[in-house]
Amino acid sequence: MAVRSDPPHVLTEPMRKKKSSPVKDLLLTRYAPLADGIATLFFPYAEVVIHDLRDQTVLYLANNLSRREIGDDSALEEVDHSARERVIGPYEKLNWDGRRMRCVSNVLFDDAGKPAGMMCINFNIAVFEDVRSTLDLFIKGAGIVAQPDELFRDDWQDRINTFLHGWLRERQIGLNALTRDHRRELVEALHAEGAFRGRSSANYVAAVLGMGRATVYKHLKQMKENAS
Repeated sequence: MAVRSDPPHVLTEPMRKKKSSPVKDLLLTRYAPLADGIATLFFPYAEVVIHDLRDQTVLYLANNLSRREIGDDSALEEVDHSARERVIGPYEKLNWDGRRMRCVSNVLFDDAGKPAGMMCINFNIAVFEDVRSTLDLFIKGAGIVAQPDELFRDDWQDRINTFLHGWLRERQIGLNALTRDHRRELVEALHAEGAFRGRSSANYVAAVLGMGRATVYKHLKQMKENAS
């Protein structure tokens, strides 16, 4: 059997010296390059294992994360009964180091259409769980306290922002999707909430809503005239 070079950064393990067979040759020739490609694309997080279903052994390993060896027992005796599914999973299992792996298995068929092998793609998701935990801690923050009253008692910008985004959520509208009528309604709603009592609040609303300041003042003037 010819020696094949390994893809960059992916550790592959050649088949141990043992009797070759047409099935083994087919699996290695047809599917080992595919295993190498998947392991290379998702390196260093994915391991790809090819099992020989005829003798129930590990035939090929790309980016060995499970510390198995070529020739190890596959323990896949029941695969023949589920071969019609072709794709099994995704499912999860624990690796030797206790890390969670998300896996998918594909039944590999010979030229006669019979199950000959199994390709298992084992993806290490534990590293992403660690990242998520770190991000959650950062986003939630440690020791966050309520807004100090002495700092935010007169924070009209915060009140405008809170009202604005509540209004948008209720109507399921994005800020960038506001129409001219939406903007006018918002100015009226903000006025009813007393949002324009703060100094420069009209300028702030105009900037946030993407309106001209003159337009905001025009709406405010019309509302005062209608109220009188």
